[in-house]
Amino acid sequence: MSFDNVCKLLAEKYPLDFARWLLPEEPREIKVLKTELSIEPIRADFLTFLQTENQILHIEFQTKATSKTPIPLRMLDYYVRLTRQYKVPVIQVVIFLQETNEKEVFIEAYSSETTIHRYRVIRMWEQDSALFLNNPGLLPLAPLTRTNSPQSLLSQVSENVAKISDRETQQDIAAYTEILAGLRFEKNLIRQLLSEEIMQESVIYQDILQKGEQRTIIRLLNRRFGEIDSSLLNSIRMLTIEKLDNLADSLLDFSEISDLVTWLNRHEN
Repeated sequence: MSFDNVCKLLAEKYPLDFARWLLPEEPREIKVLKTELSIEPIRADFLTFLQTENQILHIEFQTKATSKTPIPLRMLDYYVRLTRQYKVPVIQVVIFLQETNEKEVFIEAYSSETTIHRYRVIRMWEQDSALFLNNPGLLPLAPLTRTNSPQSLLSQVSENVAKISDRETQQDIAAYTEILAGLRFEKNLIRQLLSEEIMQESVIYQDILQKGEQRTIIRLLNRRFGEIDSSLLNSIRMLTIEKLDNLADSLLDFSEISDLVTWLNRHEN
C-alpha cells in the first residue's frame, strides 16, 4: 500500500476531520464522492473528492514532487471536470507528504499564455504538529509535520495512539501511522515507539503484510517460470499470511510450474 493511498483512505474514513482542517468553515454535511470523472473518464488513485452543502473539496496527496502529467495541469483538468459535472464551487488542495526543496512543491497555479488556475498547496513539513496530534483522524500525518526534534515528535504520536480508547480504531490508526512515519523515520525506530502488538492486530496492518508477501512471491515465480497464469495468481491472492509464508519456504523445492499447482491444490482449503 503506497503512502499516497494511505492518505486517501484516511480522508475517506475521516472526511469531516479533513474538511475542518482544510476549509475555512466547518461543513454541516459531507460525503465522499467517487473518484471517477465523466467526460472521457479517468480514475485517480490518490485523490479524494468531499462534497459539502455547497462546494466540493478536492484533495490530492503527493509523495513525489513531479509526475508524468504535471500537477498544475492535472489540477486544472480536475477543476474543469468537477465544475462541469457538479456545477458548484471547487476548492482544490495538493498535499505534499515528503520534505523536499524541489521547485515543483512551491508551485500553486497552472499558468499559460491565456490561462491562470490557482489551487492551494500544503507542505506537511511546514505544518504545526499540534493540530494533528490532538485529532485521531489526522494523527497518522503528525510524524510528517514541523518539529525541531523528530524523535520527540514520534514519541508524542505514539503516546497519543496509545490513548485511543476504542481498540479497533487504535489498531488502524497505529497501522496508518507506521506507514506514513516511514517517509521520515527508520523502521526500527518506528517499531520501538509504536506498539507492534497493536499494529499486528489491525486488519489494515494484516492486509498490508499480506499484499506485500503476495507481491514478493508472484515476482519470484515470474522470474523463475515466466508469466504466471491468472487463475494461479488468484489462488495465491486467496492465501492467508501463514500459508503465504509456507509457500515462500517451498518455492526453492519447485522445479516446474506443476509443482506450484500441486502445492496450491493441497493448501487452498
